[in-house]
Amino acid sequence: MMTNSTLHTIAVLGGTGKEGKGLAYRWAKSGYKVIIGSRTNEKAEAAASDLNGIFGKELVSGLENLEAAKKADILVLTVPYSAHKATLETIKDAAQGKIFVDVTVPLVPPKVTKVQMPEAGSAAQEAQEVLGENVSVVAAFQNISHEHLFDDHDINCDVLVTGKGKAARLEVLKLVEAAGMKGWDAGVIENAAVVEGLTSLLIYINKQNKVKSAGIKITGV
Repeated sequence: MMTNSTLHTIAVLGGTGKEGKGLAYRWAKSGYKVIIGSRTNEKAEAAASDLNGIFGKELVSGLENLEAAKKADILVLTVPYSAHKATLETIKDAAQGKIFVDVTVPLVPPKVTKVQMPEAGSAAQEAQEVLGENVSVVAAFQNISHEHLFDDHDINCDVLVTGKGKAARLEVLKLVEAAGMKGWDAGVIENAAVVEGLTSLLIYINKQNKVKSAGIKITGV
């Protein structure tokens, strides 16, 4: 498992959406080699081109999801829940022996303000079941609005990191810091259910207060 202090190659799978591109932007700025993955090369390359246009240089590349997963040390999944299982099956072999960061939230439209957890307990636990015991699945970034990610400032929201293995969680905490946020080791993968469920609460709070970027902070520590 990759747990040293070197900067790894990160594949942001399903990274053509706002959340994926925002995280890719932050990590590429911090010096990581970033590959955006998508179901097609064309979409992945277009997303990478958008980011490189912002940077003014070639920092990000784009590949089909499986090829991106093969070339990376750490995999980050940022797809809608409807595409979750299919994407996991596609990259399963390439994920073996790696850290897999699941950003997916099991939102069930149209009632996205209602917590609706899957039978496995959480999207992250579903990912662990599909990918197998040789993959360290870590859940993170579910409660961070994409509205923050393209602004060049530290983000005043905390990230709760849950998942399989202390070493893997510590590695993901480095990614949180690199993206300009404060992260907390929130324990085992079963705890991901709480973190994922918080997203529906935050969506509700956003709607009630006519904002788009509500987040959470840990206090008293």
